[in-house]
Amino acid sequence: MADQLEKWTDGSASFVSARKHAWHRLGTVLPDEFDAAQAMEYAKLGGWRVRKEALQTTVLTSDGVTTLDVPEQFATVRTNPVNGQPEVLGVVGRGYTPIQNEEHAALLDALVDESGAHFETAGSLRGGRGVFLTMKLPTTMQIGGVDPLDVYLIALNSHDGTSAFRLLVSPVRVVCANTQAMAIRRAQSTFSIRHTSGASGQIEQARQALGLTFKYAETFQAEADAMIAQAMTDAEFRELIDAVWTVEQPTGTAKPSKRAQTIASNRRTALLNLWKSSPTAEAIRGTKWAAYQAITEYTDHVAPVSDKRNPGAARAERAITSANVAAVKTRAFELIATN
Repeated sequence: MADQLEKWTDGSASFVSARKHAWHRLGTVLPDEFDAAQAMEYAKLGGWRVRKEALQTTVLTSDGVTTLDVPEQFATVRTNPVNGQPEVLGVVGRGYTPIQNEEHAALLDALVDESGAHFETAGSLRGGRGVFLTMKLPTTMQIGGVDPLDVYLIALNSHDGTSAFRLLVSPVRVVCANTQAMAIRRAQSTFSIRHTSGASGQIEQARQALGLTFKYAETFQAEADAMIAQAMTDAEFRELIDAVWTVEQPTGTAKPSKRAQTIASNRRTALLNLWKSSPTAEAIRGTKWAAYQAITEYTDHVAPVSDKRNPGAARAERAITSANVAAVKTRAFELIATN
């Protein structure tokens, strides 16, 4: 099988690798690990803006040429990253929702959180119809309870409707079409995500299906146990709120805007209600662990969302995928654990 990497008129290929050349010696080799933005840049995966366009067909009749709409069928079209021209990648149905390459990388990042995993390879296959990104799992992660030894987390996406978005854990480092096929055959675990509007909300399901766990769980448990044993006053909880959420003050003004003050006041009220009366904290009321639980309950289930039609689903997706929510929880945990 040939490498099937996408080639460009300048002689380059849509492939980037960390530290070492692949067997085909194509693409760009970076001296060290790289991040999602570099994957988009060096493998020419950024800015494709894959979208659906209605299909039409032209037929010749006795009256001349007639153009007809093709019902329920759409072409997936990208913007060529080199010449900026539109290109057809495949044909899909009405329910298909494109997963952009940037989302592809973000989904992979979300799976490993702060574990230290880094991108190893990225590339485009078959003229942009398929895309792969590979991360090498670090020793801070476990696969089904076993330490990884050169094990990779691989995300495969198709823009032509031929397959789902697939995640797999495999000992094979993907660098081309044939190694991708080998990685699929030798995968220790796999998880598929359909191309639908809810794809980005399936991170936790994917993590469980792939058997990804974190070694720091034991340390987290020990610190949580310590928090349960330590009391916290109402005044200390208010100070914690102020430390976790700082209210921005516009430059050159004496105080934050009225809108910022209103948002902060509403947030404080909601958090204090959870701290004092949430049923989930009944057995741990007045402890540092209850304080942390109040904050996580607020970010996951109470904080306002923009989608008023389905706020429950919006909050669930935000809780799983939002970097800001994760940062708030981490900040709160660190402050409580160290004070």
